[in-house]
Amino acid sequence: MTNPSLSQQEMTYLLAAWSEGDRSALDKLAPLVDAELHYLARRYLKRERSDHTLQTTALVNEAYLRLIDQRDVRWQNRAHFFAIAAQMMRRILIDHARKRASAKGGGAGKLSLEEAAVLSDERAAELIALEEALKSLAEIDERKSRIVELRFFGGLSVEEIASVIGVSPDTITREWRRAKAWLHREIQKD
Repeated sequence: MTNPSLSQQEMTYLLAAWSEGDRSALDKLAPLVDAELHYLARRYLKRERSDHTLQTTALVNEAYLRLIDQRDVRWQNRAHFFAIAAQMMRRILIDHARKRASAKGGGAGKLSLEEAAVLSDERAAELIALEEALKSLAEIDERKSRIVELRFFGGLSVEEIASVIGVSPDTITREWRRAKAWLHREIQKD
């Protein structure tokens, strides 16, 4: 997911400058991260039908607006930035799914973690069910919930997640496996 024209050090520098209020850093950063934000958005939306009402550019634009509105964030590095971006996109899609479900009078159904990868517009309620399971996991183990969010929704590598969370890659791998198993059990409950 890394932009070859932007080194990790350059991006970290620009993110730090932006955090300090340097508006020109944001102006330099925006076009450089655009391709990666589009990559994340396409990753989310490829699970949807081609005629999904929320398109890639709209998702990127909404996430970008929310990102630049973050005033109190102290960006650590590229992985931290894209972890937050992934979280923003996930929230936008959940909001979109909730609006569709309420407009159709539907309730939240259940789906497995594997099924979430092939969501269609009609399965908005199922996305909400996955969101609820993640919330339950967060109440029990915040770190595992965050790992799922970063890995499954954000597409970050094990190493990137380890960097964001501040633990070893082996810990991330182990907790990712446990989180998937817990979510599978939770979603399969009646």
